[in-house]
Amino acid sequence: MQSLFIRPRNIKVQAYLSAFSLALSAPIISAATLPDHMSNTWYSAGQQALEEAKKNHSNNRKAKNVILIVGDGMGVSTVTAARILEGQLNNKDGEKNSLSFEKFPHLALSKTYSANQQTSDSAPTMTAMVTGVKTNDGVLSASQAILNGETDAAKLNTHRLETILEMAEKKGLKTGVISTARITHATPAATYAHTSTRDWETNKDIPANSQIKDIASQLIDNFGENAIGDGIEVVFGGGRSKFIPITLVDPEDSSRTGERTDGRNLTTEWKNKFAGEYIWNKAQFDAINLNQGEPVLGLFERSHMEFEADRKNDVGGEPSLAEMTSKAIDLLENKKGFFLMIEAGRIDHGHHAGNAYRALTDTIELSNAVKIAREKTNSKDTLIIVTADHSHTFTIAGYPKRGNPILGKVIGPGSDTPTLAADNMPYTTLSYANGLGYHFLETGGETVYAEPIQAGRFTDLTSIDTTDEGFHQEALVPLSSETHAGEDVAIFASGPKSHLFQGVKEQNYIFHVMHDAFDY
Repeated sequence: MQSLFIRPRNIKVQAYLSAFSLALSAPIISAATLPDHMSNTWYSAGQQALEEAKKNHSNNRKAKNVILIVGDGMGVSTVTAARILEGQLNNKDGEKNSLSFEKFPHLALSKTYSANQQTSDSAPTMTAMVTGVKTNDGVLSASQAILNGETDAAKLNTHRLETILEMAEKKGLKTGVISTARITHATPAATYAHTSTRDWETNKDIPANSQIKDIASQLIDNFGENAIGDGIEVVFGGGRSKFIPITLVDPEDSSRTGERTDGRNLTTEWKNKFAGEYIWNKAQFDAINLNQGEPVLGLFERSHMEFEADRKNDVGGEPSLAEMTSKAIDLLENKKGFFLMIEAGRIDHGHHAGNAYRALTDTIELSNAVKIAREKTNSKDTLIIVTADHSHTFTIAGYPKRGNPILGKVIGPGSDTPTLAADNMPYTTLSYANGLGYHFLETGGETVYAEPIQAGRFTDLTSIDTTDEGFHQEALVPLSSETHAGEDVAIFASGPKSHLFQGVKEQNYIFHVMHDAFDY
């Protein structure tokens, strides 16, 4: 058992713990002795919320712009925990805090099952959102007549589904795709690519007996020159290796090359075909000339972009999700309108690694991006939808007191020591139903995959700083990676036709509201 007390390495976490220590020294007020003025505060706040709700009116105008923002793996428990963490990191009341999109006027729930999965992966869930049709696991923007791994290109073409981005391109609107994951990963890829397997990201992934195009090449080949529209105007994300040949050394890591074995350099093709600009680092991102209006392809990592917690250490420098959102809207703004998809893809990866710190801080960054999107657009003509493709086996449990650190151990009301489980050891508020289990690493996140599975009550957490960014929560069922979960996720909406989000809806309903808002 590990007994060494480890001090938090993150300055924000240190501030968060300092604020908590002050809270512990404050007197505990029981419900029985709650002063009337405090009860009246709750009551008046409820009245104020009611009056604000009464001001919400249906906006039936046609949308000039539609922005779809996806927190990959951002289930309701993730939203709740991120809300609390954001407040606590800013020395505010975490429980009463709200993320930016939680202030949107309209809300619904989304059923995330796919055509053949009770608990789904990101390919069919995003396909549902951008095509209006549910499909099978692994399939991108093709109907359920296509099974994961089918190699018949003619059959795929027969059953391909038109996406909301492709419709926008046909109408002459500007379009954009942003992700902190690889731009060829399932969620962003579903907006522009059609394939039977989400893993066919570059040409070397395609079976020898198939003529189906790889995902990266479809970003170039599916648009312009007798294809669809004039090409996507803004593409920001990771996945550089999928676009460049094995003969080309990566600009950020001289020990690595691209992955393409067909000799194509898709970054060069992008520039030539669309008269666009290709960038790969923060300095180039900052230098983009907004007045030129040329298409921009930004690939800031060989694979996925960094977690927000690690972005400052990136060699070439990376823009944040909020910065990419701001720049994209500036580039896309025009009289006719635009469609923009934004994905916080690393929320999902933090959860798969069992590292709540990174999942939640990336969720907070998503909230920052939503705030920017709302500030830079007009709610009268821009529909903004914030949702998730699926959730995770991530739980908030125990009976911690109000103000207890959300990343900390459970400490109940009236106590300043952790609550003990039946095994006489403390436990954390946050945990996972399955996954790699407890680890405390110098660098958290995906470094855990080099470690053994340690599910269950693997160690006594008494002297472990569970708020540290390197802490990985305990998990019940031992798996090599934590899995998705199958419960409904939230849909938050603002702008034209946003009032159509109410009740419990099928996930593919999201497309139909966007389509109606654009009035296609």
